[in-house]
Amino acid sequence: MLSEKVITTLGNSDYRLKSFEKYSLIDKPKWKRVGHQVEEPAEFKPFNNISLQNEVQEGLIVKNIDEDHIIPIIDKLEEAGCELQIEDRQIQIKAPKKLKSVNIKTMPYPGFPTDMQSIFATLLTTAKGSSIIVENIFENRYRHIPELVRMGANVKTEGKVAVVEGVNMLYGASVEAPDLRGGAALVIAGLCADGKTEIGGAEYIERGYE
Repeated sequence: MLSEKVITTLGNSDYRLKSFEKYSLIDKPKWKRVGHQVEEPAEFKPFNNISLQNEVQEGLIVKNIDEDHIIPIIDKLEEAGCELQIEDRQIQIKAPKKLKSVNIKTMPYPGFPTDMQSIFATLLTTAKGSSIIVENIFENRYRHIPELVRMGANVKTEGKVAVVEGVNMLYGASVEAPDLRGGAALVIAGLCADGKTEIGGAEYIERGYE
């Protein structure tokens, strides 16, 4: 997920983890405008770090990427207004100050991966305009949405569809991780929110991330 090394390098020295109790994200940091290199394996975990790009516009470099495995993610990032440079199994991403809205439908590989749905939902909460997400793989994949709403997001769900209306900002709140992917999304939301965010259910997050 977002390792403590990445978070502190980008500026949040107050990030703390109480193992199996809660993540405590204390006050939105003044993010450093720097590029950062992240050594991680391919697939989806590197893109959790990329999710901070709407805060750190000077660029993030993620290494050890297999471009063929993540084409749908790359396409949506570009559609949202990110500038991407890909070469030698690494990707450099520079985000605009505010992302554009995009529509997403999760599909089996090689379609858009369901494991990235909650991460993109978080990004889209502060994007320009309205976004529509359709979850075609699993049921109950929107359990993180009520927690995002607690933080000021404007999201409505019905069945497998979520409609995300972009807002100016998320705000710190006390929220609960419903599962692994939703917990990762809430950590990212907390890091980008104004104020303090406490996330319970850290055992779900630690199950899949260091």
